[in-house]
Amino acid sequence: MTGMELTATRRNVYAAIKKRGLKHQGPTLLWVLAGLVVVVMLLPVVYLALRALGAGPEVWRLLLRPRTLEVFLSTVGLCIAVTAGATVISVPLAWLTVRTDLPLRKLWSVLGVLPLAIPTYVGGFVLVAALGPKGVLQQLLSGTFGVDRLPEIYGFPGAMLALTLFSYPYLLLSIRAGLQGLDPALEEASRSLGQGARATFWRVILPQLRPSITSGALLVALYAISDFGAVSLLQFDSFTRAIYLQYQGSFDRTMAALLALALVMLTGLILALEIRTRGRARYHRSSAGAVRPAPIARLGPWRWPALAFCSLVVLFAVILPVSVLAYWLVLGLAQGSQIEIIWGAALNSTYASGLTAVAAIATALPIAILAVRHPGKVSAFLERATYAGFALPGIVVALALVFFAANYASPIYQTLALLVLAYVVRFLPQAIGATRSSLLQVKPSIEEAAQSLGRTPYQVLATVTVPLVRPGLLAGMALVFLTTMKELPATLLLSPIGFKTLATTIWTATAEGFFAKAAAPALLLLLVSGLSMVILLHSEKGVRSD
Repeated sequence: MTGMELTATRRNVYAAIKKRGLKHQGPTLLWVLAGLVVVVMLLPVVYLALRALGAGPEVWRLLLRPRTLEVFLSTVGLCIAVTAGATVISVPLAWLTVRTDLPLRKLWSVLGVLPLAIPTYVGGFVLVAALGPKGVLQQLLSGTFGVDRLPEIYGFPGAMLALTLFSYPYLLLSIRAGLQGLDPALEEASRSLGQGARATFWRVILPQLRPSITSGALLVALYAISDFGAVSLLQFDSFTRAIYLQYQGSFDRTMAALLALALVMLTGLILALEIRTRGRARYHRSSAGAVRPAPIARLGPWRWPALAFCSLVVLFAVILPVSVLAYWLVLGLAQGSQIEIIWGAALNSTYASGLTAVAAIATALPIAILAVRHPGKVSAFLERATYAGFALPGIVVALALVFFAANYASPIYQTLALLVLAYVVRFLPQAIGATRSSLLQVKPSIEEAAQSLGRTPYQVLATVTVPLVRPGLLAGMALVFLTTMKELPATLLLSPIGFKTLATTIWTATAEGFFAKAAAPALLLLLVSGLSMVILLHSEKGVRSD
């Protein structure tokens, strides 16, 4: 076929698409499903609004006092610092583990995302035990160099370090999925025009990764403002800690509801900033997919600094927590403590997390498709509304679902279904962000051509769209699975009677001061999560070979 004939054929295809209205019409079922999902996602906000409506003038004056503004600004500062730190770690780590000849690249890939499995209430205490006053490091330096006291880790520095170390994998997984979806032809064109490897990275690759970076950074930012474990243990005053103190110290939860609504407003500001950062550029490939693997960059002498960087990240984010947990375990065994590994709790955690991962990715797909393929005010609202639950503390989401289930859906009250629903409300944005990033890299004309050949929109979704966005789907499922494994507040409030998980087992032991007893389930949690990452990376290899 000549070039003119090919051009004419393409014109006929697009004319048929336009005539049939396939390009601009979204399937009705997708809009209905997305609307139902958003209604459920906004239940916590509705609950908070109902609570706030009963607030008296005195409560509103308390909300507007200077101390509240101070906590608000502290939370914003922590969010910015954690997001920046996670970006500095994730961008080079993703590039090194996906696109270079880094030695033991697969091992670094697994270890790099493993911190996501470490609960912040465990990670925060580990940092205090290792780096805090009278910690392990201080004791070693005292005996060797006579150092009596290390710099203070409590407050902002410790909270920033803990949240950065244990949240950067959100951004790392998103960037990895983006890198695997890039069209190698873009880099080859840049190199053919005389651009070097460094210029190609900054001018071609990094701009193409903007959707992945912004979606991952959004998750990190929302995680930073919603976390309670690290900020509580490290004594940093954030909005989340203030909300928990209000829930624990007062029978009237109106003030806590108002503070949570302020957190929702902060979430709206972050989402607005993310939309502006995202831009309207197109990031899809020029073809259905790469017919050859992307080129592997040779590090040469830079492999040693690269190895040092990866080692430093893994040292603080993985080896340090695991070493402290192993120390507790060995110390407990040496002292004759009864160490019990609850395999039933591990099975429950894996089962609930697996159900949540599947439910979340199935729920995220219609919203991501509408946001990318049918952009507009309605689809943008549907997508942004799903982030409300992720920014709220788990206890707020759990209490909202308890309220609605007890009053309007009693059959699912205290069942596994309600627990999985709470997990989906909390972690759906993780699945949406990863799916959206991969979908942006799929050229719309591929799906349009399939529809012009007689396939229904749902057949195109199953046979064309889903296979092309498989890396994003896998990354989203991994994110949801790992985060669900360690979720605590919602699990404590919504678990069916007798349904123990690794997270609740760890929390019970640490709350009672039995750290040796908590070490075994914590290490088991890391093991299960590590195996899930091996499966994910193996699937990524299959995607790259397609």
